[in-house]
Amino acid sequence: MKIAVVGATGLVGREMLKVLEERNVAGVNDGNCEIIVAASSRSVGKEVMCGGKKWQLVNVDDAVSQRPDYAIFSAGGAASLEYAPKFAEVGTVVVDNSSAWRMTDGVPLVVAEVNMDAVKDSDRIIANPNCSTIQMVLALSGLQKRWGIKRLVVSTYQSVTGSGLKGIRQLESEERGEDPETRAYPWQIHRNILPHGGDFQSDGYTTEEEKLVRETRKIFNDPTIGVSATVARVPVVGGHSESVNVELKEEFDIEEVIQIIKSTEGCLLVDNPAENRYPMPILTHGRDEVMVGRVRRDPSQPRTLNMWVVADNLRKGAATNAVEIVEKLLKRQ
Repeated sequence: MKIAVVGATGLVGREMLKVLEERNVAGVNDGNCEIIVAASSRSVGKEVMCGGKKWQLVNVDDAVSQRPDYAIFSAGGAASLEYAPKFAEVGTVVVDNSSAWRMTDGVPLVVAEVNMDAVKDSDRIIANPNCSTIQMVLALSGLQKRWGIKRLVVSTYQSVTGSGLKGIRQLESEERGEDPETRAYPWQIHRNILPHGGDFQSDGYTTEEEKLVRETRKIFNDPTIGVSATVARVPVVGGHSESVNVELKEEFDIEEVIQIIKSTEGCLLVDNPAENRYPMPILTHGRDEVMVGRVRRDPSQPRTLNMWVVADNLRKGAATNAVEIVEKLLKRQ
């Protein structure tokens, strides 16, 4: 078995290697799986660890020539558009973490616990959704199956890790009272909140907000779901939070809602207000579960409830979901 990680030196790429090792995917810790690590030309020849072994970084063309069984991408949209088809041509199944293929017809957009049935054996490119979409649809997946979702109003509070090393470095520089050498954001993020994630479009919404709309509909295979999204960037290192207002298509029992969330694979209910127990980014750091809390009926609107959803955006929001897709495909063999 050969598994390639493309973009292995980035924040998400390094997390992918860690998750492969932690979950012992395809027996990587037992010497049963070869890891091919690919990165930009400036990193070629360096070494990274995975499965207790050092692997030498190669360029992406070299990785293609080795014909891996799976290739997990976190190298940006341009690299994915160029190289995912090249891997597919040699029989590799690509799981891509960029936005390049998410809305392409015929390319499944997958949250591992929610819609693996969208993946056919013939598919060679599978898209990993946006981090904020992943945690939201996982938390909502049981409710969608039980009652159907009519409308969502979601506000996200996204960590600087969602902007990669540049975002972390800007926050750290500002915390020290220094001017950042390079900026991820147009304004100071330290002690501040920016209602701005992605690029603004002509309608006033951002690309990050648009992803929440379009990706949710595709994953749930329901173009009628209304989604209104606002994205904010907060000075937190690791962990995206979301306030989600959910209008269901049918009347519900709040206790049944709670039981469904409890039983949803990949979700962890953290909801005890009397003891100040609720999801927070600091609790999700380094964990794979999507934490859900503050579950309560909305008294202003029929068939509607509120919840608070938090997950480590580098783990479940990117690396873990991609690796879980590979794991589930391996089980099909």
